Amino acid sequence: MSFSDPSPSPVPQHLSAVVREFQSINRVSAWAPFTWMRKGFADLFIAQFNSLFYGVAFALIGWTIAFFYGASYGLTLTASSAFMLIAPVLALGLYALSHQIEQGETPRLRTTLTVWRGNMANIALYALVTGVVGLIWARAAVVIFAVFYNTGLPSAGEFVTAIMRLDNIEFVVAYFGVGALFATFVFAISVVAIPLMYDRKTDAITAMLLSLAVVARNPGAMVVWASLLVALVSLGFVTGFLGLVYTAPIAGHATWHAYRALIPARED
Repeated sequence: MSFSDPSPSPVPQHLSAVVREFQSINRVSAWAPFTWMRKGFADLFIAQFNSLFYGVAFALIGWTIAFFYGASYGLTLTASSAFMLIAPVLALGLYALSHQIEQGETPRLRTTLTVWRGNMANIALYALVTGVVGLIWARAAVVIFAVFYNTGLPSAGEFVTAIMRLDNIEFVVAYFGVGALFATFVFAISVVAIPLMYDRKTDAITAMLLSLAVVARNPGAMVVWASLLVALVSLGFVTGFLGLVYTAPIAGHATWHAYRALIPARED
């Protein structure tokens, strides 16, 4: 009896789709993020009140954090950092507004308030992942304070002095070094994740992996992009969160254009 070699099984359709997603990632110039920012500002100008609604929401969340944790600046900083980790989810409505503008439609706030329902399970999974990362970072920050300030939590003045004068260089390096690691990880899995889940209903794992692939393929542009986002967020923070009314919508709209530049729209 002779046995013939089985013919290779075809690649599953969903796997082929994932492969095509990865192959569609574009390489962009290191200066491309400035174009995304310009387009984001243009969307803010077009959408106006609709965009500012989300900007006010970001500012209100910031003020709420400051109100409840105002007695402890350490917790305020940590909570604010965790808040920004899940900002891509909170900016989902801004992506939807940019999508409406892209389609030549009149921006409508009401329809953007429920767009998360289209892929709720995966968006929730992404929010859970980033939320857990935020909680771990919060715990790590508490440990860092405990290790380098064993006499108790320093006052706000002592904390600022330690940073500005580098009086406690070990603390500064540990606090911002660990924070940068958490922020870099979340940024790497977030670059195009939420726009993908909104636009193409991509599952959370694939969306986060695609974001990692985007960063790997465009390291120069991603460094510039991250720097611009940090600048916008910092401007919002140093103005007592008031600046977020404008900077958050610009960042959100620009993120949509980053997604379009990095992963082009499907022909269908």
